[in-house]
Amino acid sequence: MVGTGVRDAIVGDRRITGLTPEVIAAIEAEIGPIWEQQRIDRLVSRPRSRAIGAGAKHRLVFIDRLLATLVNLRHGVTHDVLACWFGVDRSTITRAVGEIRPLLAARGCSIAPGVRLRTLAEVVDHLGATGQAGIVDGTEIRVRRPAEGSPGRDRFVSGKTKQNAVKTMVVTDTEGRVLYCSPAVPGSRADITHARQLGLPELLAAENDTTMLADAGYQGLGTESGGRVVTPPHRKFKKHPPAWYEALLAEQRHAHSSRRIRVEHGIAHLKNWRSLARHHGRREPMTDIIGAVAGLLSHQQTAARATGSSS
Repeated sequence: MVGTGVRDAIVGDRRITGLTPEVIAAIEAEIGPIWEQQRIDRLVSRPRSRAIGAGAKHRLVFIDRLLATLVNLRHGVTHDVLACWFGVDRSTITRAVGEIRPLLAARGCSIAPGVRLRTLAEVVDHLGATGQAGIVDGTEIRVRRPAEGSPGRDRFVSGKTKQNAVKTMVVTDTEGRVLYCSPAVPGSRADITHARQLGLPELLAAENDTTMLADAGYQGLGTESGGRVVTPPHRKFKKHPPAWYEALLAEQRHAHSSRRIRVEHGIAHLKNWRSLARHHGRREPMTDIIGAVAGLLSHQQTAARATGSSS
């Protein structure tokens, strides 16, 4: 385990974890008891020849496990490097990250102190209740290529970038604050197909006061959602359009792009966490990684908004 001085340096420098000390302390107080209870449940559930609490003690205490996970998510630091940094074996770091990351992902996205959104239905209800418009877009995260001969290998090849990737659907408010990130799906899936599978048109059709701004990749959802998904206007003249129409179309598309640009800012904040810029590990934990980063980012943004400081 690291010394107190090193631990304080990690917590005190936001460049290392992406979070302020106050946010780290709040996360520790929130998920620490959950992790401890899960540890006890695992011990109780298996046959034992000694009392609970006997035997060797953890060399990596909970706060160090949390910090190792945060550094891994923020900078994509390998488990080998973290093991050297924290003075433990690589397998200990791998186990610690595997335990902490799902707890972070389960927290959901913060919209106010103590208020979280965990599902797309909750996001749509929140937007309808507050009278806000949402902005939706898909983003891709490059991953390792599946092994040769593995089934469904081509499913991860993105039609846009021709790279192996997974995709998530991001929903933000009009200020660019992240409200929701969907579970990861293979990169070949179209944005509109992903939205349909998540049930976005049905949720919006049932909520009469919610509008969702989207790009041209979601054209068609407007009809399915009762006009609640707003996409750029279609081109009406296929050939030889008049000059006045070209100017009007350009103005309308620019106005729509200006309204939905905030989702690009939200995605950029997500990609500042290196684990979402490009993932070099296994693809299976990507849903937890996306959920953990979205929850951490939204928590920091909410805390910064409450104190009036920059996020």
